[in-house]
Amino acid sequence: MRFRLAGLALVPTIIISMTSIVSAQNTGRGGTPPPPMTLTIPGFPDFGVIPVKFSQAAPGAAPGEGTSPAMSWANAPAGTQSFFLHFHDLDLARNKTTDDQAHWVLWNVPATATGLPEGVPKGLQLPDGSYQMSATGPMYRGPGAAASGPLHHYIFELYALDIKLDVKPAADAFETRALVMKAIQGHIIGKAAYGGLFRRPQ
Repeated sequence: MRFRLAGLALVPTIIISMTSIVSAQNTGRGGTPPPPMTLTIPGFPDFGVIPVKFSQAAPGAAPGEGTSPAMSWANAPAGTQSFFLHFHDLDLARNKTTDDQAHWVLWNVPATATGLPEGVPKGLQLPDGSYQMSATGPMYRGPGAAASGPLHHYIFELYALDIKLDVKPAADAFETRALVMKAIQGHIIGKAAYGGLFRRPQ
């Protein structure tokens, strides 16, 4: 009987110890979780109306083009090796499929970057080594929903990756995006998003 009681007396101690370990793992070192990754675009509020200057309707903009907005991000997770930015129109189905409009696919942005300037230049590969593509070509494609229809919902999605992607641009933006999306699977360690609304002025 003494042996059985002694064995039972050990059980609460083991449970308490395991609980302490799990709690420590959940909170991380220092007792608090890391802050979430954030994405900010100062040119318009989150899910506010996107100004015309960032759209295809901007004065002097060529068809399908526009000026990309400045943006910044913070709290990238430890271990980030590169960033991938995906800007797309949630309301425009392509060829009656689940594929939506590819307004900007920008990948291999250096891990040291904390934002992008307004008006990223055209070009398949930028000076920092990143690649870009859109349905218009190697450039940012501004929003351009028709004036006769409803406001479209656009979203900028920023992914922090634990690798630098070995992906080169394909023949078009949609094939390129599919290649990038496949390559990032299993390597996303952080994500932030920022939305906007737009339709062409009447």
